[in-house]
Amino acid sequence: MFNRRPVFPGVIEMNHQAGWRIGCNVYLVYDDEAWVLIDIGFSECVDEVIEMIRQLDFPLAQCQALIATHADVDHIQGLAHAKSILKCPVLAHPKAVESLESGDRIKTFAEIAAQDIHLDMPPVKVDRTISDGDTVEVGSLSLEVWHTPGHTDSQLAFRCGSLLLSGDNIYRDGSVGAIDAHHGSDIPDFIHSLERIRESDVEWLLPSHGPIFRKDNDLLSDTITRLQGYLHLADFGTCAPDWPLLREWDQELAEGRLPSD
Repeated sequence: MFNRRPVFPGVIEMNHQAGWRIGCNVYLVYDDEAWVLIDIGFSECVDEVIEMIRQLDFPLAQCQALIATHADVDHIQGLAHAKSILKCPVLAHPKAVESLESGDRIKTFAEIAAQDIHLDMPPVKVDRTISDGDTVEVGSLSLEVWHTPGHTDSQLAFRCGSLLLSGDNIYRDGSVGAIDAHHGSDIPDFIHSLERIRESDVEWLLPSHGPIFRKDNDLLSDTITRLQGYLHLADFGTCAPDWPLLREWDQELAEGRLPSD
C-alpha cells in the first residue's frame, strides 16, 4: 500500500501522489471511503491512476462519480475506460454532452491535422449533467459547481471551502487554457470567469495543469488585462468580438488614403 499524500485535507492530486507527471491534473476528492475523480486524462493513464487509487486503499466500489471539467481530449479521453472499470456515473456540463457522447474528435482537440495530431476519442455516456450552482456530494463534503466558460463553453470549476479546483482557467504563470474557436472558446466569457475567480474569497487555485498555487489577484488582473486586449485584435480570429483595424481600413479606403499619407 502507498502512503497518501493529500495536497489539502480530502484532496489528492494524482501526479503529486505519484511524484512524476502522468498527464493533466487528476484530483481525487474524498471523505472517509467515498470519493470522486475530477478529470482522468488520456486512456493510456487510466490503469496507472486506478492502480494507484487501489494502492492508496480507496475501495473502487465507493467511487461516487467521474467528473469532466470540460470536453478536451487530454482531460477525458480515458473516461470510457475508467467508467468500465469503476461502474460509476459520469458527470459533465450540458454543453459537453454532445462531444462526449459522440466522441467528437474536432471539438475535443483529438484531431488537429495541421499539427499531425490524430487521437482516438472513445464516446462515453454522460449520466448526470451539472451546471452552475449545483453541488456534488462526497460523503460530508460538498463541491459547489461553477460554470466558468471561456477556454471552452463547458468549462467547470469546483469550490470546496477555501479551495477552487479551477480547471483550465488560469495557471501559476498567468497563462490560460488555449483560446480556439473550434472548441467553444469565448474571450468575453473568459474575462468574466477570471473576474469571478479574482473577486471570490477562495484562497487556493488547483488548476488542471501545472502546480497548485495561492490565488494572486495581481496575477489575475494582469491576465484579465491581457485578454481584454484580445477583444479588439485578430490574434484569435473569430473569438475576437471585433477588429477596429478593419473599420480604420474602411475609412482609409473611402478617403482614398495612400500608405504615404
